Amino acid sequence: MKALLSKHGPQHVSCGIVSSSRGARGSPNAYTNGCASSPREAAIRQCLYHLCKARNAEGAQVQFSLCLLAVTRNMDNSGKEKEAMALVAEADKKMKSSQSFFGAMFGGSSKTEEACDMYVRAANMYKMAKNWCAAGNAFSQAAHLHLQMQSKHDAATNFIDAGNAFKKADPQDMCLKSESADLTRVVQGRFTIAAKHHITIAEIYETEMVDIDKAIAHYEQAADYYKGEESTSSANKCLLKVATYAAQLEQYPKAIEIYEQVGTHAMDSTLLKYSAKDHFFKAALCHFCVDMLNAKLAVQKYEEMFPVFSDARECKLLKKLLDAYEEQNVEAYTDSVKEFDTISRLDQWLTTMLLRIKKTIQDDESDLR
Repeated sequence: MKALLSKHGPQHVSCGIVSSSRGARGSPNAYTNGCASSPREAAIRQCLYHLCKARNAEGAQVQFSLCLLAVTRNMDNSGKEKEAMALVAEADKKMKSSQSFFGAMFGGSSKTEEACDMYVRAANMYKMAKNWCAAGNAFSQAAHLHLQMQSKHDAATNFIDAGNAFKKADPQDMCLKSESADLTRVVQGRFTIAAKHHITIAEIYETEMVDIDKAIAHYEQAADYYKGEESTSSANKCLLKVATYAAQLEQYPKAIEIYEQVGTHAMDSTLLKYSAKDHFFKAALCHFCVDMLNAKLAVQKYEEMFPVFSDARECKLLKKLLDAYEEQNVEAYTDSVKEFDTISRLDQWLTTMLLRIKKTIQDDESDLR
C-alpha cells in the first residue's frame, strides 16, 4: 500500500472520479460530500472518512475509497431490493383488482399477464441483490399465474427458476418448494423438463443433504419420466445411479435387476455393447455379496447371453474370485484383485463390493477355526 501511495501520490476514487488528495479538493468535505446523492449518504461518507483517517492517517483516502465502495454496493443491492418489493406490491395490487367483479369483466386476463411479468422482473431484481429466497418466491408466484393462464411451459420454466434460486438460498428449502409443486400437472406431456427437475433434486439430496433414500426416489422418478419420452439412454443413466446406491445400501436384488436390465439393453446396441460387460460384472458382484452359488450361476447366464463376456477381464476375475472363495483362500483372492487393479483401476464402488466379499471369506475361515 505504501509503495502504491509513494509512486502515484495519495489518491481516492469517488463515484468514478479520481482526484488528488492535495489542496482544497483533498479536504474531508471534498472527499465526503462531492458526489453524495442525499444528506444521509453525505453523513455516511463523513463518518467513514474520519473513521479511516483516525485508524491510518497516511492511507485514509485509500481506505475511505474501499469502505465507500462496499457501502455503495450494499446501497445498490438495497436499491434493487426496494425496486423488487415495489414490483411485487404492484403485482399483488393488480391481482387483487383482477379478481374483483368489475376487474374480471374489464381486462382481468391482461392484468394477470402484467402481474406475471412484474413477478418475473421482481425475481430478477432479487437475484441481482442476491436475495435468493425472495427471488424463488417471486418466480413461484409467476409460475402459479402461468398455470392459471394455461401456459404450462412458462409455468415449468418459472418453477425451475424458483428451484434454482431456492437451491442457492437453502437446499432444504429448495427441495420442499420443488416437491410441493405439482410437476406432473405443470409439465403434462413435457416429461423431459420434469425428469431434469427430479435429477436436480436428487443431486442435492446426494451431495448437500446426504439423504440417499430420497436421492434414489428422485432418480427413479426421473427415469420414469424419461421412459415416458422413450429416452431409454437417459433413463438408464438415472437407473444406474439407483443401482449404485441400492448396492451400497445392501439392497442387492434391486441393484441386480437394474444392472441386468441395462446390460441387456447395452449388448443389443452397437454403440453401447462394450459397456455391457461392466453392467454384468457389477450384477455378478451383487450376487456374490448375497451368495457364492448365486454368483456362479449368474456368470454362467451372462456368458450364455453375451458370449463376448467370457473373454472379458471382468469375467476372468469373477472366476478367479469364485475359485478363491471355494478354497477359502484369502491370499489368492487378494492377489487376483491386485492383478486386475494394475490394469483397470478399481473405483470406490468396486472396492467396497470386493471388500465385502473378502470379509465373508475371512468370516468363514474364523468359523472353521
